[in-house]
Amino acid sequence: MADRPRFGPAGGPSGFRVLKSPVFEVPRYLHDEGLDAFEYQAVRWGPKPQMKKDDAEKLGINAKQHDVWLTVHGSYFVNLCGDEETIMKSKERLLACVRAADWMDAHVVVFHPGFYGKRSPQESLELCVKAMSEVVESMRALQITKVHLGPETTGKLSQLGSLDEILTLCESVELTEPVIDWAHIHAREGGKMKTLDDFRKALDTIEKQLGTKAMKNLHCHYTLVEFTAKGEKRHHIMDEIEYGPPFEPLASLIAELGLTPVIISESPILDVDAQKMRDIVLKKMEEKSKR
Repeated sequence: MADRPRFGPAGGPSGFRVLKSPVFEVPRYLHDEGLDAFEYQAVRWGPKPQMKKDDAEKLGINAKQHDVWLTVHGSYFVNLCGDEETIMKSKERLLACVRAADWMDAHVVVFHPGFYGKRSPQESLELCVKAMSEVVESMRALQITKVHLGPETTGKLSQLGSLDEILTLCESVELTEPVIDWAHIHAREGGKMKTLDDFRKALDTIEKQLGTKAMKNLHCHYTLVEFTAKGEKRHHIMDEIEYGPPFEPLASLIAELGLTPVIISESPILDVDAQKMRDIVLKKMEEKSKR
């Protein structure tokens, strides 16, 4: 679990990419920006790690040296609710990400569980529980037990990934923890996340199902989002306040409840908005300490 609220980008910031430095230098760059989390993007990986073990290990060493919390976003080509062949290939892709995460000593492999297709939500959920359990068996066979699978709340109505479904997956399968993408919940629920009470209800739901420790130490994604009747459409920057979900209510609850989440920015300006979120939370925590 994180020792404090942490903030960072989903992938290398644009300023870092301009430098054309190797990815294992990202932690130093983020540390210099006052950020302390990084989600490595393995989103187009196939059935084998598409990263050299040596580079992964260097990334892990540098992350520790610069106090940066590492996670991995797994392949977009995972569908644990598909046909038999699709599920088999999805498990291979997920395991490839898990192996690399283990090399770099990352905490979580984030992934989108799958699509309903022609199946019912319940049938899809049962298939996903079975497939994830099999991935965990393979992880144990490889003696990988420090990395957790992180099924993520999803933003489209065609995808498995409502808050309740993600919590059920985590309740049902070992070595898992929920990844709460607040923009996805907002889009999926038609703009539901607006007030302090909306966020408090979501946190209460997580606590009731997975316990206080899980609720206090969430791995989160955050951005402002545009959506349609089908769900998520486009990410927006923090200054575009006509979009939601608003960050202030969550920041207030982090301060009020003493939460220590890791919050990954998925804004179009990754690190810039990660710093803005950090500053909002720090201000709320300072205000609380003075009361």
